[in-house]
Amino acid sequence: MSRIPYQPIDLAEPRDIVDPIRKRRGGSLLELDRVLLHAPPFARGWNAHLGAVRTELELPARLRELVIIGVGALNGAHYEVKQHAPFFKAGGGTEAQFEALADYETAARNEILFDARERALMQLTIEMTRRVKVPDSVFEEVRRHFPDSRSLMEIVGIIASYNMVARVIVAMEIYDEHA
Repeated sequence: MSRIPYQPIDLAEPRDIVDPIRKRRGGSLLELDRVLLHAPPFARGWNAHLGAVRTELELPARLRELVIIGVGALNGAHYEVKQHAPFFKAGGGTEAQFEALADYETAARNEILFDARERALMQLTIEMTRRVKVPDSVFEEVRRHFPDSRSLMEIVGIIASYNMVARVIVAMEIYDEHA
């Protein structure tokens, strides 16, 4: 149970906010949604923002999920990691890679499971999550693999967005009711 009660799973109102969330989630509401819906305008903005991050960016899904899972692992947001595991695997991530991500900082140095581009993204995720300020050397390594400004902005934006998600999950103690 979270720090505030989950809204009912069958919540229908306010329809103009609940319906788009259900649509993005394939008809259901996640525990996270059921907490966010205590503040409907916040839930509306959250859904629009995270919907765009998940479906409108050009970064390949596997790389997006690699950093999202990293943010979750680094912040102890196990709910976030669990929610994104299927998307990582569907995007081409392996079970061995996923298991390694539990210790994200060690995984970021694993040259067997992760290529140089992935390790650069992982290091950026660590720096943005742990220290916020990113050393030039880390940013330049990411830029070497993603030289265009759009990719760089998408990567930084995904990491920043999912740090917001992780902080809400951890602060509100959101867990999967079915775990």
